[in-house]
Amino acid sequence: MKHQLRKVQQGFTLIELMIVVAIIGILAAVAIPQYQNYVAKSQAARVMSETATLKTAVETCMMDGVELKDCESSWTASNLIGAVMGADGKLQEGLTVAYSLTDATATITATFGENAAAPLRAESKDTLAWVRNANGSWACSTSIDAKFRPAGCKEDLAEPDTAPDAPVEP
Repeated sequence: MKHQLRKVQQGFTLIELMIVVAIIGILAAVAIPQYQNYVAKSQAARVMSETATLKTAVETCMMDGVELKDCESSWTASNLIGAVMGADGKLQEGLTVAYSLTDATATITATFGENAAAPLRAESKDTLAWVRNANGSWACSTSIDAKFRPAGCKEDLAEPDTAPDAPVEP
């Protein structure tokens, strides 16, 4: 009997490797921009949530009749807004809080800092704001591009309506 030796394939051909590299390149071209959009959107939602925690502190100070300079807040610095603490030691650069005890209005505004995703820290320095009207209702608004805007934040930074909602006729 004659023994025949079979040659076992030892590796991949150049064409097979080129096809795999092309497929990986195509997947990367689609996945990387989608991931960057996901990061920007999640950072915008995070800033919305972090600044929303200040609403309670502002409401408490307003109810107690305490002026802003004397108002205590439990703000924890956010690396997305800015890293430098403000001169008052309470808030950081890129974050402003203002309220009026006379007309019961308030604003909390955050400007995205250098650690935020590139689309949020663009030359325009996108902002996200919470605005309280005299009726006590808060509204979120932002200058962020629509595809990164968190749910519940409208496009413009105008104050919310001051008039109560009109009754709906049945």
